[in-house]
Amino acid sequence: MHGSTVYPFFGNPAGRGFGALAVVVLVTSLLAACASRPTGVLQPVAASPAATQVEMLVATTRDRSENPGEMFSGERALAPAFAEITVSVPPTGVRKAGEVAWPRRLPPNPSTEFATVKAEQVDRATAEKWLSNAVRESPDRSVLVFIHGFNNHFEDAVFRFAQIVHDSGAHSTPVLATWPSRGSLLAYGYDRESTNYTRNAVERLFQYLARDPEVKEVSILAHSMGNWLALESLRQMAIRNDGLPAKFKNVMLAAPDVDVDVFRSQIADMGKQRPRFTLFVSRDDRALAVSRRVWGNVSRLGAIDPEQSPYREELAANNIAVIDLTKIQAGDRLHHSKFAESPEIVQLIGTRLSAGQTLTDSRLGLGDHIVAATAGAAHAVGTTAGLVVAAPAAIVDENTRRNYSHHVEALVGPAGQATGTTTDAACNGRNEVEAASCAR
Repeated sequence: MHGSTVYPFFGNPAGRGFGALAVVVLVTSLLAACASRPTGVLQPVAASPAATQVEMLVATTRDRSENPGEMFSGERALAPAFAEITVSVPPTGVRKAGEVAWPRRLPPNPSTEFATVKAEQVDRATAEKWLSNAVRESPDRSVLVFIHGFNNHFEDAVFRFAQIVHDSGAHSTPVLATWPSRGSLLAYGYDRESTNYTRNAVERLFQYLARDPEVKEVSILAHSMGNWLALESLRQMAIRNDGLPAKFKNVMLAAPDVDVDVFRSQIADMGKQRPRFTLFVSRDDRALAVSRRVWGNVSRLGAIDPEQSPYREELAANNIAVIDLTKIQAGDRLHHSKFAESPEIVQLIGTRLSAGQTLTDSRLGLGDHIVAATAGAAHAVGTTAGLVVAAPAAIVDENTRRNYSHHVEALVGPAGQATGTTTDAACNGRNEVEAASCAR
């Protein structure tokens, strides 16, 4: 159900295309010995008394992972699942605000790194009880729902949300709504369809929060592709309920990867009673520039110039506040996560929430930019060329190195098994280390 068929694009495996794939597989085997950020960081460890703990409820349509340190994979589950997670954030002075201090090795050191001190999957009834108890203990009985963006593993979303909650100083009860993302640059289409797959589940979450008498206020913070999921779920809810509930106060759209024309119709479908929308834009957002090319050269909402017509007039008419982050020097190399990694912006979010209440760990490196430039709309020929050109960067750049195997898998298939004899031929006769990389 989740698999895909990979078709050869290069004819004879002994030809030029096979040579490119051989280089890719060879570099992948070399990268197997390179150090990189550990995965499986959600295995609980003992808490440090010097660290701060962020407790969150998780609602997800991700499938359960066989690795307990990952909890949930990037594949789609048949039904939503829930979890209670507590993240330990190291004390002030050990890390910079806006930064996720990822563990360098396992087990992590809670005194200097983000660590998990509790991670338990729970049933729906237990999740509802946790939420009610947490809301009653919050100062204003409010909830903050975070929806992450494209190219996020489960642990990325968990640690990033913990960082935002901690650094913003928000007092709202944190709820992470996470959808099946494979955490790979070349899985853009899969990720986009996963947001559509998750719309009903997120709407049900919103409907529950609307009905729960303990919850007095709901804010939503979405990033990148997660904005599509947030907006579609709100739109469905508004159509079904003939409007949105008054307790839905704030919707913060950070770097939204949403077609501006579609956004216009989504807002109209929500009706006149809707939350206060705040839009975070950045005209130098390189990720949205690539997305614009993929989606037919139609402007993405997160990259518009809010001072230009017709955007200025439409934003004003719909009472949408805009924060232009173009000149902010923060975030990843794609300028796509400024709102989460800029201390001032994160604190602004916290102030807004309390007064009334990278977001992504996109994990893209130098080589990923090369892949994106050569791949275009993910055509296999361009992808292969990009992987070959990116190979040297993958050896020296940690973010590229981490993603490289995902790019190869997207091209030649899972477990290194391409159709025909291409991958088999490339893997035959390799030593034990190289064979292991072929079998990933």
